[in-house]
Amino acid sequence: MTDLFARREPEAPLAERLRPRRLEDVVGQSHLLGEGKPLRLAFESRKLHSMILWGPPGSGKTTLARLMARAFDAEFIALSAVLSGVKDIRDAITRAELTLQQTGRATILFVDEVHRFNKAQQDAFLPFVEQGLVTFIGATTENPSFEVNSALLSRAQVYVLTALSEEELRILFDRARGEALPDLEFEEPARGLLIGYADGDARRLLNLLEQIRTAAQTAGASRIDAEFARQALAKGGRRFDKGGDEFYDQISALHKSVRGSNPDAALYWLVRMLDGGADPLYIGRRLIRMAVEDIGLADPRALQLGLDACETYERLGTPEGELALAQAAIYMACAPKSNAAYVAYNSARSFVASDQSRRVPEHLRNAPTRLMKELGYGSEYRYAHDEPEAYAAGENYFPEGLPPVSFYRPTPRGLEGKIGEKLAHLRELDEQAKRNKKS
Repeated sequence: MTDLFARREPEAPLAERLRPRRLEDVVGQSHLLGEGKPLRLAFESRKLHSMILWGPPGSGKTTLARLMARAFDAEFIALSAVLSGVKDIRDAITRAELTLQQTGRATILFVDEVHRFNKAQQDAFLPFVEQGLVTFIGATTENPSFEVNSALLSRAQVYVLTALSEEELRILFDRARGEALPDLEFEEPARGLLIGYADGDARRLLNLLEQIRTAAQTAGASRIDAEFARQALAKGGRRFDKGGDEFYDQISALHKSVRGSNPDAALYWLVRMLDGGADPLYIGRRLIRMAVEDIGLADPRALQLGLDACETYERLGTPEGELALAQAAIYMACAPKSNAAYVAYNSARSFVASDQSRRVPEHLRNAPTRLMKELGYGSEYRYAHDEPEAYAAGENYFPEGLPPVSFYRPTPRGLEGKIGEKLAHLRELDEQAKRNKKS
């Protein structure tokens, strides 16, 4: 008689069942694992060293750490920085000491998402890394330059992993089909859809295949087309962390595409960010920054268009309001470029920060009272509208004794070209006024 209360072990997820057991089975990271490449040499040398594996989700960080423990016959202790504290670190160190005493085996301390450990937690295992009691392997999706203590970073080699390419995901797809889904037939559009949804993440692809298998069993289906796959999967966001490197890399790409006058690339990165869940108004604020930083007075309409796009989005919301942001991005990419105002502002700011506090010349001071007028405030001021061309040629608007400075230097592009011509004409009037004054 079957024991109804007998304990049944849950079936491991497909991603775990297909985790590589040999280095040769790893898909991707050929720049690290190919012949003569750094991690391949580390395996072949059979010399353990501390390292940080930096890469996106599903790129193989945990797999490589486990393979290293197997290759070096080392004790493998895994901690999650999300769930572990200083006590867990101390327990791991105690376990490593016992392993060394009882078996002579080394210990690999694997810390997943190490960027989530604070300074005190990272400092807790640093002495034991220095002593060689444990070999530290950290995994992170964030730039370790910003998230890992410099002391720990200096003792670990950083290896950068990359998302899997479409070709590599296809290899993984075929392997998973052959080993776990042999009774399902996938049409090419469905296959392409799943690989696209995986977005370079091996674990995600295998999880998606597991969802498809469950849906197919429920529906009694054996042939998977694109529509079935689309219906079976709840479309998740792309690989995108609103506070991480992917976020800043993509906004950087958008900004540089606008600056580089490529409307198609600008539109691509804008849509990528929206698709990944970025706040549309954050993108709008960055577009406004692009207008003042990279377009400036070459086309002042860009700034107004950016402001209008944000206001439009606030009124319409998603998805209609996103069109206004797209329109602003396209316009800015096509607009003439100038950073002259941006450079001028920074130059003036730097100058003022290092210069003394100079008094306002008397002729530029306001004189709302009789005393101020008696003191001569504003007495020699020349009202520009009463001068030829509405310009007081030769007038000085800087503090007395200030050496000549020139912050704003307009470019010849767009409206700024006209501004440059106007300023050159006014400077000529100043020179003429000086000559007349001498004569």
